[in-house]
Amino acid sequence: MNIQLRFFASVREALGTSQEAVALPPEVITVGDVRTWLHARGGVWAETLAEGRALRMAYNQTMTNADTRISEGCEVAFFPPVTGG
Repeated sequence: MNIQLRFFASVREALGTSQEAVALPPEVITVGDVRTWLHARGGVWAETLAEGRALRMAYNQTMTNADTRISEGCEVAFFPPVTGG
């Protein structure tokens, strides 16, 4: 399955990229699986996308959770929680 990844704010800065097109293995079927798959790259990917780290996710520009199933050609985005004052 081919999807588009987007990274925002401090996630983008840490990873050194704002977007990437990827071909996923068949076992990656949810947004959480995408995060785990990227985490397995190691290094800064593992650190930035680690479980337990505050991170928001979106599927096709809609906020979502890790259990959301992905589909061919979709967009998955990762970004830090937003705070304001």
